Amino acid sequence: MKAVESKARSVKRARAALYSATTARKNALLRAVAAGLRSEAQAVLAANRRDVAAARKAGAPPVLIDRLTLDADRLGQMIAGLGQVVRLPDPVGRRFGRTRRPNGLIIERMRVPLGAVGIIYEARPNVTIDAAALCLKSGNSVLLRGGAESLRTNRRLVAVIKTALRAAGLPAGCVEFIDTPDRAAVLEMIKRDDCLDVIIPRGGQALIRLIRQNSSVPVIAHGEGNCHVYVDRSADLSMAAEVVVNAKVQRPSVCNAAEKLLVHKDVAGRFLPAVASRLRQAGVELRGDARARALLPGIRPAAAEDWSREYLDLILAIRVVGSVEEAIRHINRYGSHHSDAIVTGRAATGEKFIREVDSAAVYVNASTRFTDGFEFGLGAEIGISTQKLHARGPMGLDELTSAKFVVSGNGQVRS
Repeated sequence: MKAVESKARSVKRARAALYSATTARKNALLRAVAAGLRSEAQAVLAANRRDVAAARKAGAPPVLIDRLTLDADRLGQMIAGLGQVVRLPDPVGRRFGRTRRPNGLIIERMRVPLGAVGIIYEARPNVTIDAAALCLKSGNSVLLRGGAESLRTNRRLVAVIKTALRAAGLPAGCVEFIDTPDRAAVLEMIKRDDCLDVIIPRGGQALIRLIRQNSSVPVIAHGEGNCHVYVDRSADLSMAAEVVVNAKVQRPSVCNAAEKLLVHKDVAGRFLPAVASRLRQAGVELRGDARARALLPGIRPAAAEDWSREYLDLILAIRVVGSVEEAIRHINRYGSHHSDAIVTGRAATGEKFIREVDSAAVYVNASTRFTDGFEFGLGAEIGISTQKLHARGPMGLDELTSAKFVVSGNGQVRS
């Protein structure tokens, strides 16, 4: 597709201008984007209402409607995220790992932008601002491809960004947007290894699989969130109930919401009936293994496929386990390596969980809902990587840079 090729080349050309931009200039640009969002708030929200209405008419599921919807509070959070990114240190040019070799050579590493980044995402229009902000601050140009369901909203948001770029004297090509719902654009975009340095997809497993299998550009994937809370035998059960309810109910449609609850057999009889009552009041459908069903009559049996499913809905599967070791084995077998939590009163048990659970974020006595760039102090996030190369967990400014070696000498030659 000619439009994709043109925008990919535009993003490639713009890399140099961003790489040489000062921190002050990049911060001024982000402040201008925030000011533009404030002044264009009503237009952005009106466009979003049209997107939401169209999605509802098309029969979109509630989880997609929730991710798609912007309101004044969510727009305010986007603006606040821009302010936080402004306040964060600029990683570009930062030197670290300095050593002096016996021959007098000084070897350092220096943070540099990844280059031209392609981001493919579904539904959530806040990603447009978050991704652009983090890419711009870290010196990367970016080609955005949002979901068809958020097209009107994203057009408005990208217009605000481009206005700010022009005012800052930077190329409009620093941020480009593929303005078509045609899925063929995705297949074209992920073949542009002549222009793009990395692809970062955010979306469902079908999208992630499509990109991983077909991209000729390196991929950093945001995986699904089959997240667990394990309540240990030593847990403060009042604390555990608060953590479980928050992790499941606070916003069930996002990837860091808890999908599974594991409870030690020694406390299951006391804990499960009480927490189940609170979860049911919040509208949560409970499913369980045989031991959980014996304590919670009437709940649905959990099928084999439940243990590995990401619901993104008010559904929670429960299993009673005999030990922390059994809980860890279950999480590592069925989990998605995203975010998993233990509630325990024993530091040694918490430390064992931290060491042995193979996930991007591991929690002790806290809700999984904090796995988020804003909550982690990153300002925002490009995504939450569940792979191990090149980044893992919420991806902020540092994760959008690489490092090159800088070697300084005084005439050394190798013999």
